[in-house]
Amino acid sequence: MSSDETSAFGEANVLLFDEDTDGEKEKVGLLGRVWVESKKLWHIAGPAIFNRVCNCTMIIITQAFAGHLGDLELAATSIAVNVILGLDLGLMPKEIAELAGVISIWLIPTHLAFALFFPLHFFLQSQLKNKVIAWVSFVTLVFHASISLLVLYKFELGVICVVAAVNVSWWIMVLGYFGYIVCGNCPSTWTGFSLQAFSGLWEFTTLSVASGVMICLEVWYDKVLMLMTGVLHNAKTSVEALTICLSINIWQMMFPLSFLAAVGVRVANELGAGNGKGAKFATKVAVMTSFIISVFFWLLIMNFRNKFAYMFSSSEVVIEEVNKLSPLLGFTILLNSVQPVLSGVAVGSGWQKYVAYINLGCYYGIGLPLGYLLGFVFNLGVEGIWAGLIFGGTAIQTLILIVITIRCDWDKEAEKARLHVRKWEGSNKRIKE
Repeated sequence: MSSDETSAFGEANVLLFDEDTDGEKEKVGLLGRVWVESKKLWHIAGPAIFNRVCNCTMIIITQAFAGHLGDLELAATSIAVNVILGLDLGLMPKEIAELAGVISIWLIPTHLAFALFFPLHFFLQSQLKNKVIAWVSFVTLVFHASISLLVLYKFELGVICVVAAVNVSWWIMVLGYFGYIVCGNCPSTWTGFSLQAFSGLWEFTTLSVASGVMICLEVWYDKVLMLMTGVLHNAKTSVEALTICLSINIWQMMFPLSFLAAVGVRVANELGAGNGKGAKFATKVAVMTSFIISVFFWLLIMNFRNKFAYMFSSSEVVIEEVNKLSPLLGFTILLNSVQPVLSGVAVGSGWQKYVAYINLGCYYGIGLPLGYLLGFVFNLGVEGIWAGLIFGGTAIQTLILIVITIRCDWDKEAEKARLHVRKWEGSNKRIKE
């Protein structure tokens, strides 16, 4: 969650003090208010969606090309990319574990790139350099697709070189961001390297560690599904089918995750302006927009459940298994349309601590045990594990967040936000004096 919080608050620093002069305060109809709010929402969410989709598509392209090399390559690549490798290798069939271990070593440069990519990315995002981010992502995506095609079909270099292309692509984005910043395109916020950058390092590290732990607990919940699937009978087919479904789900999740950042900014803006009703209305528009988009993807999944798996594999056994898992994929997409947006509302309202406890209890206290019970005790296999994680964890978490949001006293939250703003303004005046 913290990466999205960073982007939300980074943009909020710029947008928080904009005056609301575009007619929202006038007496306009409901459709007019929705239109005004939607424009504000998409102004933030649009570039974020494009960037996230491009970056996620690079990973999916790699998995798709690996899948056309063979079922083993698809399973091993997906595990190396997606799962807690140290735990997972001991649970997977030997042939998958060995290849996944080799691939994971080749992916080390990508993890090193992440250490630079995310700080640079959110720095540019906080400066509203969304066009730069979008162009770098698009150019890198085109390069990655082209180099993967050449490696696989022209030179026939195998799965290791297909994976190695990911390293090159991520480092291209890092160099693109870094070059743009140091070449003087952010003169107000980047004046060169300085030892002052190390001031406040302990506070920064403390916040980063706390956020990192929370991210791990949240992200690992999805990976546990693949981890548990690896010990099932005929694990290779199950892992391959699950990989395809989760890849589609992750790609679609880029939309609600972008709305998470956008609604966090909008709610913070309205609460900071003392407009509780505006924050409530922004929440409604964001939830409905994300839900409508997810319904569209749900219809696509249901209508093409026998087709979309061919992008990743030509094995009829895998295709049939994907067909069985498609209804669960559809339910996951629908639930995930609401939960991230409500989490964004929590970011904008300052409820992160409470939501963290809700996530921990729902995911690991309810969802995980229920998934184990259905998958292994009742012998429902991967369908049971996934159903338990969805309906036991994600669904209950979403319901709790909905209840909290509905019961929220928005006027009271707005007053608390105004007090924080006044306190911050007072501190700034004392510093200047």
